Amino acid sequence: MKFSVGKSVSIAIGVFVCATLAFAQLDLIDNVREQLMRNNVSGADSLVRTYKSQHGITPEYLEALSWMARGTAMTKQWDQATTYATETRTLCEQQLTKRKLDAEPHLPIALGAAYEVLAQAAAAKGHPDEAVRLLRSAAVRYRSTSIVPRLQKNINVLSLTGKAAPAIEAAQFLGPKPPTIASLKGKPALLFFWAHWCSDCKAEAPIIARLRQEFAPQGLAVIGPTKFYGYAAQGNDATPAQERQYIDSVRQKYYASLQDMPVPLSNRNFATYGASTTPTLVVLNRAGQVSLYHPGAMQYEDLRAAIEKAAK
Repeated sequence: MKFSVGKSVSIAIGVFVCATLAFAQLDLIDNVREQLMRNNVSGADSLVRTYKSQHGITPEYLEALSWMARGTAMTKQWDQATTYATETRTLCEQQLTKRKLDAEPHLPIALGAAYEVLAQAAAAKGHPDEAVRLLRSAAVRYRSTSIVPRLQKNINVLSLTGKAAPAIEAAQFLGPKPPTIASLKGKPALLFFWAHWCSDCKAEAPIIARLRQEFAPQGLAVIGPTKFYGYAAQGNDATPAQERQYIDSVRQKYYASLQDMPVPLSNRNFATYGASTTPTLVVLNRAGQVSLYHPGAMQYEDLRAAIEKAAK
């Protein structure tokens, strides 16, 4: 097929414009986050508004706007955070009239973050029940989408402590057969939700191994649930059988100090416990109740204090 010079130039210009837009979208999110890390809210806001005036409302813009909500929430500027989160949620819902939530990665991140910040703000202002209702309503509305584990995580942050620990599904597992949650009553327990790609999880493993040894006389049980993500090394697509083999290789290489830790393989466990953040650490007391629910890594001293409290 032959192209005229004019058509070739037009194609080249089109490719250049697309590439420029892609770089602008990438730079927007990274630059907004950088400005927020410097506590420069006005600078970050200017970047977001300038992008909108040039490119309109795109999923990338909405993710950047959600970072405005998260950034102001981290510094407890709750009125600003609520304003940004409300705007993000409203614009996301408008986008959902013409596309599915999980058609691309930025929109679900933005919408999940908007609900997260709105719930955090409500709880910070003394309305935790209102926050939980908001999150549960969103979980029903967006059931079967990728944001449900994130919504459940925030529900659990606000309401799971002091409640009976949900059951763990263990039809598939690596290592020893996982005990049931019910069978753990009478001893303290730690649930360590991890992912094969997660560097923070690998860094947490020696801490958990050390604590397991220290609290062995108190009968501390450690279970390490993980899940299938659909890919293996270098992000290559993998069947469940291939990914299972890869997960086991990661377990043997990076979790040698926890080789005898039972590892349930179940996506349902992550949904139930809202483990959208890895690692997620859940400490159970001797009554089988959640005494700590913590999305993210923990330092040795903090996790030790939580286990010591649960072991009493």
